[in-house]
Amino acid sequence: MRLEIITPDKKVFQGEVSEASFPGANGAFQVLQNHAPLVSALSKGIVAFTTAEGRQTLEVDGGVVEVKENNIILLA
Repeated sequence: MRLEIITPDKKVFQGEVSEASFPGANGAFQVLQNHAPLVSALSKGIVAFTTAEGRQTLEVDGGVVEVKENNIILLA
């Protein structure tokens, strides 16, 4: 899957991930390959994702995430 994490200042991350976890406004959730399309508001918390190099985390103060056709875009 392809993940992009974008803030108002810059693109924080862009690359391939095998999974990603998000602090959804209604509870945390995980996205795996071929996940159903969704758009979700995020609350303050930790975004975690796994790349070929290993597990990475990033703290966000909120935002929106869109999942569609194995592409994930997070606006934080």
